[in-house]
Amino acid sequence: MNISQQIDAFKQHFGAAPTFVARAPGRVNLIGEHTDYNDGFVLPMAIDRDVTLVGTPRSDAQVRIHSLNFNQTTEFSLADIQKAGPEWSHYGRGVALALQKAGYHLTGFDAVMYGNVPIASGLSSSAATELATIMAFSASADENEKLKIENAEKNSAFSILNSKFSLVEAAKLAQQAENQFVGVNCGIMDQFISALGAVGHALMIDCRSLGYELVPMPQGATILVVDTTAPRTLAGSAYNQRRAECEAGAILFNKASLRDVTMTEFKALQPKLPTIVMHRCAHVIMENQRVLDAVAAMKVGDLEQLGILMSQSHESLRDLYEVSSKELDAVVDIARAEVGVYGARMTGAGFGGCAIVLVANEHAAAVAAKIADEYPHHTGRTPNIYPCVASAGAGFGKLSE
Repeated sequence: MNISQQIDAFKQHFGAAPTFVARAPGRVNLIGEHTDYNDGFVLPMAIDRDVTLVGTPRSDAQVRIHSLNFNQTTEFSLADIQKAGPEWSHYGRGVALALQKAGYHLTGFDAVMYGNVPIASGLSSSAATELATIMAFSASADENEKLKIENAEKNSAFSILNSKFSLVEAAKLAQQAENQFVGVNCGIMDQFISALGAVGHALMIDCRSLGYELVPMPQGATILVVDTTAPRTLAGSAYNQRRAECEAGAILFNKASLRDVTMTEFKALQPKLPTIVMHRCAHVIMENQRVLDAVAAMKVGDLEQLGILMSQSHESLRDLYEVSSKELDAVVDIARAEVGVYGARMTGAGFGGCAIVLVANEHAAAVAAKIADEYPHHTGRTPNIYPCVASAGAGFGKLSE
């Protein structure tokens, strides 16, 4: 669906023309898995799939959002925000409450929302929804109101937030909404990259300091995102178990987190560690270094080295952290056997979800076709494959009449 179709849908639903457009992208994590809650490094990129709202401000405190994906409408008052209505609406309600608690004065709006970020596939449709809604509130704010997120500079069809503080604040408030209102204890990465993504760049994030650096994507390669379509039934309990094992490891090293453990310290204590804890620690410590090495490789356009690091990451997640699955392994194994593939790995928490493949542009279509053909024979499932490029972060703009 394009913007024109979404505008037509708004006219049909609300009987008027929308005056603003707001959007925020989904994401994939190139490398740096299960490092975030260990105060480590991650390297996500915003993808060219997003959640978009077209709308117009209201003169009262009511918010009405119609979802084209679900064919449902939610309505709530900014004076009394409750966790009610359809589940998809909780993200918008949550960010509204978080913004108000932070001291921002909000204006109600009517909007039609549509997203082409696949839901429940590990590409952060929730973070995209949160940031897009924050952009809609920003676009709706009266010029005289003191909503600190300001419309600053043009980027393509959208006005992108220029203030780094405001973008970081938006990401933090979106995370707060998901943690405290929606009830999902996510880290900051998804909201951070959705807010701060840039065309042609990934974003290296220090999950301890929240420092970040835009890193140019090397030319000549495509990222294939392969949704295994496998349910992540063990992800919740296994995730909590891995966190506990990492915390136990940090205690044994007498460190605040595994981020602080050097390879020298790890090797010295390795023989004394319980086997499972040793494996978890080994993955996190080496994965943090892989992120730093990946950044260095990307800065000089070294696709070969980036691919090697991605493949090493998958092997570590499979063998040491034990969060892969037969479906994820199948995608990686099929891809790595093909001409033009630099590397492949699972991405996200694991036990299903997506894998990513770094492949030379001229071979991307053939590799995607090979995966689509072979994967069902290994798993009995049909994959969804999305070629993606690094795209802009959240933004908003006016619609011409």
